[in-house]
Amino acid sequence: MRIDTRQAERIKKINPSSTLAITSKAKKLKAEGRDVVNFAAGEPDFDTPDFIKEAAIEAIKSGFTKYTPTTGTPELKNIICEKFKKDNNLQYNPSQIVVSCGAKHSIFNILMVLVNKNDEVLIPSPYWVSYPEMVNLCQGQPRFIKTSPKNNFKMTLEDLEKHITTKTKALILNSPSNPTGCVYNPDELKGMAKICAAKKIFVISDEIYEKLIYDGLKHTSIGSLGKEIYDLAITVNGLSKSYSMTGWRIGYLGAAQDIVDSISKLQDHSTSNPTSISQKAAVAALSAPDEFCVKLCQEFQKRRNLLLSLLTKIDKLSPVAPLGAFYVFCDISKTHLDSVTFATRLLDEESVALIPGDSFGRDDYIRISFATSSEQIEKGAARIQNFINKL
Repeated sequence: MRIDTRQAERIKKINPSSTLAITSKAKKLKAEGRDVVNFAAGEPDFDTPDFIKEAAIEAIKSGFTKYTPTTGTPELKNIICEKFKKDNNLQYNPSQIVVSCGAKHSIFNILMVLVNKNDEVLIPSPYWVSYPEMVNLCQGQPRFIKTSPKNNFKMTLEDLEKHITTKTKALILNSPSNPTGCVYNPDELKGMAKICAAKKIFVISDEIYEKLIYDGLKHTSIGSLGKEIYDLAITVNGLSKSYSMTGWRIGYLGAAQDIVDSISKLQDHSTSNPTSISQKAAVAALSAPDEFCVKLCQEFQKRRNLLLSLLTKIDKLSPVAPLGAFYVFCDISKTHLDSVTFATRLLDEESVALIPGDSFGRDDYIRISFATSSEQIEKGAARIQNFINKL
């Protein structure tokens, strides 16, 4: 009998990420002893706080190492409900919460239960690299809404309305945004909520960077802006960025009961529960005062200001000031290089790693992470200046 070794058609629709080649090469060069400045990082450079580690160690010592309920422990889901109420003005019951293996996993689960073949999902561009690929896996159609640096890369209400069709099923909203750092204000969100509620469009609100907002701005959850949008909004968050817990893999969502029930069934037959030990660590993190998150935000704002002050002095670069997250999205069109060539040559010639913008839908931009020390920021900026001078 002949065994067909060809891959499923769905996986052929997934595009490889150009970021992998850059990050892999940067790690290889560093292992070989090269002094590489890492502006590619999508995670805080701070260690997980000790009190969170201790909670995990205690979980191991006490034997909390078995299966938990698929959607998370009652203890953790109760804490998440309290967090949503306190921080986001969102009233969820524990039965409306699903804890997953990271916020990315939460978003994938949502799309899997919402999106049918050829359903359209609206994605403001620039976008996080995984959004369109997850939609493709669900056999949906990513429909991009191009935004402008003149508006800090924020989608306008006119843009949103113009892209809605009879096939539109959902909008993915990421505020603060990766890669641009844009932050939507309450009035903008109210306008989006009104449009989406009128058209019965789901809003997948990715709020993973909510604790990292600068210049005195405040985060608003779109799901908190009225009953109609509450029923359509799925609020996604996690501990990776705010608590420097990227490797712990804990994300969570709150949603209407029927959506949560469907996600629960999906998770039953895919990953089952998130790691028991990480759930105990998450309880400790979310039960504590926001002291660590506040300090993290203050430090990132200082680094943002430093990086922007250095980049604005470099000819042919036009950085756009982020209002949240820890990235600067920077226009490189005056260099006449595409983003992959720029990133590859910068790594080869100056040992600076950053992410090409083509991964985010803008080949004339690069993403520079300031999740690194001030010393590294200064060194990296000087090397970028040297690189530009040689062009």
